[in-house]
Amino acid sequence: MLTTINIESPRQPEIAELLRLSGDCAHSLYPPESNFLLDVDELEQPGVAVYVVRDATARALGIAALVGGAGTTSAAELKRMFVHPDARGRGVAARLLAGIETDAAARGIREIVPETGPESYAALSFYRSVGYREVPLFGQYVGEAFSVCFAKTIPGTRP
Repeated sequence: MLTTINIESPRQPEIAELLRLSGDCAHSLYPPESNFLLDVDELEQPGVAVYVVRDATARALGIAALVGGAGTTSAAELKRMFVHPDARGRGVAARLLAGIETDAAARGIREIVPETGPESYAALSFYRSVGYREVPLFGQYVGEAFSVCFAKTIPGTRP
């Protein structure tokens, strides 16, 4: 399955559908106050890059946003990582994240820090399998019972 990974606008019907599916999944697992999802307006803010992975037919298979990493910090938060249910189990998430890590390194980002929840078993397993380590809760997640935070130093960079 050939794929492309590009930074795109979140205001596209296919992307809106992936965001809706992602939100539905999060809301089915956690209470509303424990969901830290960025909406389309937030995804369009400066310092946010929305990555879209597409197959050979240009169908959007997955998304993720990288927030921050410019200016005073060398870390960026990974948000809204989601692969369409029809595309799961085919390595789409790993290809998407590898593409993001490569781009992050080129932009001088030394660390990527995602947050997920304790009931998101596939996400927990995935992050661990691609070299992310569990870290103490940070930022808005401090004290949040439904958050698990990870971090990974980007290959080729130093902490």
